[in-house]
Amino acid sequence: MTLGVSETQSPDEGLPTDALVETAEAKEIEGRSPGEIAWARLRRDKIAIASAIVILLIILVALFAPLIVKLNGFPPDQFNKLNANGDPLLNTRDGGIPIGGLWGSGTSSEHWLGVEPQNGRDVFSRLVYGTRVSLLVALGGTIIAVVLGTVIGMVSGYFGGWVDTLLSRLMDIMLSFPSLLFVMALTPVVASRGQDLLGIPDDNKLRMGVLMFVLGFFGWAYLARIVRGQTLSLREREFVEAARSLGAGPNYVLFRQVLPNLLPTLLVYTTLLLPTNITAEAALSFLGVGIKEPTASWGRMIADASAWIESNPLYLFFPGTALFITVLAFNLLGDSVRDALDPRAGRS
Repeated sequence: MTLGVSETQSPDEGLPTDALVETAEAKEIEGRSPGEIAWARLRRDKIAIASAIVILLIILVALFAPLIVKLNGFPPDQFNKLNANGDPLLNTRDGGIPIGGLWGSGTSSEHWLGVEPQNGRDVFSRLVYGTRVSLLVALGGTIIAVVLGTVIGMVSGYFGGWVDTLLSRLMDIMLSFPSLLFVMALTPVVASRGQDLLGIPDDNKLRMGVLMFVLGFFGWAYLARIVRGQTLSLREREFVEAARSLGAGPNYVLFRQVLPNLLPTLLVYTTLLLPTNITAEAALSFLGVGIKEPTASWGRMIADASAWIESNPLYLFFPGTALFITVLAFNLLGDSVRDALDPRAGRS
């Protein structure tokens, strides 16, 4: 009679407890890439999940802004002087302050977040459309900065020599610029010249493009410095030496060997740069060199609300809260992504 494992017996039955534990651990580790391990850590992070949900909701609001505003029934640029009953919304004797509502903001079943002083535009509609403008400008500036910083940093670190010296000095120059002052000075000038040369009316579309370009142009140097340092290390690794020994050219090595190993760094930097650009766009619009009337943006709304903070505090509260929640969610998600990709740098 031959001895063997019965049909109903598991292959692991009869093994010592220590062996079973080692087998289970081996099954968990087997076939898991660094990306899968990082994703597993990220899914266990409650802060990351909550931040991702908030960001997803904000993106959906920006994408479906026209449909959301239709539920309210008041376009963002429409002046409203009367409510559905024909009663006035604004007190013209007090400078156009909204009548009634929470804290004198004009909130009602028609205007959920109230109306703006003087013109009666619906705050909810302008807040929703402001989400689209703020995210679009921030995303465009971030893409430009990441592309420029990645390409320049890789070229500088990989080729070295005079190329590295020249590009490194360029990074130093860009990092030494007071970028906010240059953005404030260049944005209206470039928008005005572009309007004259291209024949585009200044309807804020050109101004949005200029903001994207300026934010991206002044935001790439810090990432380029990081990418350069990592490229200096990666170019000495065995897989890069093997590719070069097989006759691979610089383009293949940079974009097929080096770039994939930089993706975790680029992902983290992108999640941290987006809220920075959102805040920068709001600051520029607040200072009057960003998005102008009648296009809605959070910074423009905050600037307009500063004159009415005593009589209508909710007018400032809603765009300020939206900006705060968005920036906080992106920053928390960026920290969580960094911790998932590099657990040694985890938060306590």
